[in-house]
This record gives sequence, C-alpha cells and structure tokens, in this order.
Amino acid sequence: MNLQAEIRRLRELDWRELDLKESGTWPLLLQWFCCLLVLGLTFAATHWYLAGPKADELQRAQAEEARLLADYRNRAAQAAQLPEMLEQMARLETRMGELMAMLPSGAEIPSLIDSISESALDHHLSIDFIRLRSTVERDFYIERPFDIQVEGEYHHIAGFLAGVAALPRIVTLHDFVLAPAEGGDRLRLSMLARTYSYRPQGGEGAR
Repeated sequence: MNLQAEIRRLRELDWRELDLKESGTWPLLLQWFCCLLVLGLTFAATHWYLAGPKADELQRAQAEEARLLADYRNRAAQAAQLPEMLEQMARLETRMGELMAMLPSGAEIPSLIDSISESALDHHLSIDFIRLRSTVERDFYIERPFDIQVEGEYHHIAGFLAGVAALPRIVTLHDFVLAPAEGGDRLRLSMLARTYSYRPQGGEGAR
C-alpha cells in the first residue's frame, strides 16, 4: 500500500458523496478507521451489556464479604471472651442470690418488726409505736414502709440505728426527726423505715 497515495485520496475525498454500499471502494485508511470504530463500539456495548452487571455484582459481593468478615471477627472476639463473661455472670448471679436473701417476704415482716423492737429494747429505748403503712408496688419490687418512734438517750438511739442497719434483712431509714422528749434529758426519734420484697415478673406474685 502506498501510504502517501492513500492519504492523498483521503484528503481529496468528498465526504458528502460517501455511500455505505460502496464502502469497498473507500480509501483504505478510512476503511481501517471505520473498522476500528465499529470494534470500539462493539467492545463498549459488550462491556456495558455483559461486564457492567457482573462488575456491580462483584462490588456487592465484595461489600458482603467485608461485612461478613467484620461480623466473624466480632463473633470471634466474643467467643474468646465467653469464659470470662460466664464467670462474671456466675458471680453476678451469686451476688443477686445473696441480695435476694436479704429481702424479706411478706410473711417475714412481723419477724423483722420483732427484731427491730428487740434492738430498741436492747439499747434501753422505750417504743412509742412501730406502725405499718400501705405497701407500694414498683416495677421489680414492693416497698413495705413503716413508721417508728422511740425514746431514749442520744447514745442509745445511735446504737439502735446502727443495730437496725446491721440487720440481716435490708432496711433503709428515712425522714429522721430527733426532738427532746417531755421531761429529763431523753430524746424522741421519729423516722420512716422501708424494707423491700422482690416482685417476680409474669404474675407470680410477691415473695
């Protein structure tokens, strides 16, 4: 092929007179250019139609692989910590059982009040009254409040309070009012005490 001659033919070509049916007579450079153009368009169309969806699927698969790998690593870390977590849970359950044992049931309230009365007498206090209030239901427990009023010397009252706080059942003390009693140097202590009962879920009733 005479390249210079083909270039000259291409320059002298009247583009308006080109007919696709006569493409065999076109200059060779133009024929090659058209072939390359058709191949490029064919390749682009093939890539768009076939490879494009596969590329999207590949990206989705890679994202899913990354997610599954992260989930696997997280679960592997949890599995490695499982013995320690089980040990902590066992300790918490033991502690929970100990605290539950410190909560009196409704039937044990009279015995608890007797223990408080005995503590007052042991500390040489006179008991004006120990009076139960209505129970108060909470989400997970029941409050059992009662009013206490005793009289005695200051140090005896302090010992009584320490004795109540040391009872094996949980009793919290609130609203202290300490005032002189009539006559002598005795004091009158009025306060609100609360003990608590566990309230099982699912309608099982209180302990």
